Parts: sequence; C-alpha cells; structure tokens
Amino acid sequence: MTQSQSSQLIDVRLTPMQIPDAVPSKQGTQSGYLAGIKTSAIANRQISLQLHPGEASEMVVQVKNLGNRPLQLELQVQGDFPANWCRIGMEGLDVLPGTEMEAVLYFQISNDFFESPTALQPGENLKLNYQGHLYAYSMESDSGKRQVECIDFNLYVRPASLYLDFLPGIYRDVDFIGRFLKIFEQSFEPCVHTIDNLWAYLNPLTAPTAFLPFLSCWVGWKHLPQIPPEKERYLIKSAIEIFRWRGTRRGLRFFLHLVTGLPLDEHILNEEEKHISITESFSRGFVFGETVIGESSIVGGGCPFHFTIILRPQHQDQIDEFLVRNIIEQEKPAFCTYDLYIQSNNAER
Repeated sequence: MTQSQSSQLIDVRLTPMQIPDAVPSKQGTQSGYLAGIKTSAIANRQISLQLHPGEASEMVVQVKNLGNRPLQLELQVQGDFPANWCRIGMEGLDVLPGTEMEAVLYFQISNDFFESPTALQPGENLKLNYQGHLYAYSMESDSGKRQVECIDFNLYVRPASLYLDFLPGIYRDVDFIGRFLKIFEQSFEPCVHTIDNLWAYLNPLTAPTAFLPFLSCWVGWKHLPQIPPEKERYLIKSAIEIFRWRGTRRGLRFFLHLVTGLPLDEHILNEEEKHISITESFSRGFVFGETVIGESSIVGGGCPFHFTIILRPQHQDQIDEFLVRNIIEQEKPAFCTYDLYIQSNNAER
C-alpha cells in the first residue's frame, strides 16, 4: 500500500514491506458478528505496518524532486511509540532535479514485548496499535525555499501466528482470530517443536544436558560424575563400541582416548611411541613338562598377566590420574595387574 503527497518541491511515497492481514476498524463501520472488531487492511486504505516481537519490519520512503533546483532533504519520524523502535537509513541528503531518492525506516521491537513485566501496568490495557508521522523537510540549496511534507501511518504489534495457515483465508480478515489462536499456539507449539526435533533429543551430542542421564541408562552406561558433560556425550555415543571391546587393549585405549583427549595414533606401528601406550608382558608362567627354568621361565620373575600404560599428554596436569585409574580398574580383566605412568610431552622421547 502506498500513499503520495505532492507539492511544488517534492513528491513523497511511503510503502510498508509487511502489510497486516487485518487492522482495527472504526466503530460503526460494520454490523453483525464482526461489528466494531476488525476489518481488512486493504479495505482500510491506510498505510499500516505490522510488527512482530523480535522481527525487523521496514517501510520504504521514496522522495522525488519535482523542481529544477537541487534539494537538501531531512527525514524525521514521530509517534506515540518509543523512539528506539525506529531507525532511519539514508544514503545521502541531496536530491538532484528530476531524480528520486530512497530511504528506509527500520522498525523492531524486543522479543519480550508481551512477556515483559513493564509491558502491562496495573489498571491498564496492553497497547497494540500505534500512530506515527513521517516528516520530510526539503530546502532548495540556492534560494533557501523550504517545504514540509507529512505522511501518517499506523503500527500494529501482533504476535506471529502459525495456526492461521490452517484456516480458510477469510479468517485472516479478522484480527481477533490471529491473536486468539496465539493463546493456544503458545501452549501447544513447544510440544510440537519437541516432537519435530525428537531425533536431536535421542542423539547424545545434541540432547539437552538434563536428558543425558536417560540416554546413559538407555545404553547401560554408568554415569561418572568426574567427567564433564561435553566428554560424557561422546562416551554415551560410543558406549556400544566400548562394551564390544571391553577387556582388550583396543577397548581400553579407545576409552582413555575419549576421556583424556589424547590421540589414538593408529598410524604409528610402534606401541611405545603412541600417546596412549599399552604394552603387555604376558606369559604362560611355569607349566610342568613344557617350561625350562632359565630359558622360558624365571623363578621369582615378574607378575603374570601384567601390562604397562604410559600416557603422554602435552601438560602434566592435563590428566586426572584418579579418574584414569578408575577407568582402568573398570575395563581391565579382573586377574590382570598394571602399572600407570604419566609423562609430559617434553619427556616423550
């Protein structure tokens, strides 16, 4: 919808980019069920802009110089709404003869317009409809002749309603319907949004932190309070793989990799050069008829089923030794013993 007012100096047009489907009507212009309630924005034939909390709305201002002298232009916006709602964007102040200049009025209100404690004062109704005035001040550069053009417009603050899309188009002409449906939408839409994004709740990497205990029980994972939620997400996601390789070197190394953040170093063949080094010293021990003392067995030798773990972090305080030992005790076979060494990066090689 546009409106123009021409004069000897300038012609000003104001075009809203977000036209409301329905605007308040004047009392007495309708009868019946819709009497005194609402009418369509087109029938109202006024310059109207719809504002949704948190969303930007714009009005385009077109100013044409009708004279044969350059003009200096200044735009001002006034109204019964807060001044911080509107911001004027102009590319310049000079308009050459016969040319047209465009400016933009940017409107935006806060997200909590309806929820703010100061929005509704005791004994007052929440104001949703506002009136504004655009003043275009023009002055000829050489003669100093001045001209003022004024265009009135309306601002209507309305909640964005999705439920109107499910109704016949005729209901959009009744402004009350959209505001009434918004009551039910605010109640039901969070549930609909949760169902639409249920996949994100079932993924440990995207689920809310409060949902992690449920997911951990779902896969039989024991919650470790020492582990931060960021790492616990990856542990829950990899729980099946950890269970599959429990009791093996691969499973223990993978578990320590997720907890400590040290690389797996799968491309390094030499076990002793890895950041998580697990070396075994297993032997069959003394077996009658097979073992030769001094060759395949040593009396009083090392512990059977023993292995050594060496962690090589960048910094010594990067590893929680108490947590690492709890993990090793949980993952190793019950009959095995181990030694744990934590070496800083400067002592790695």
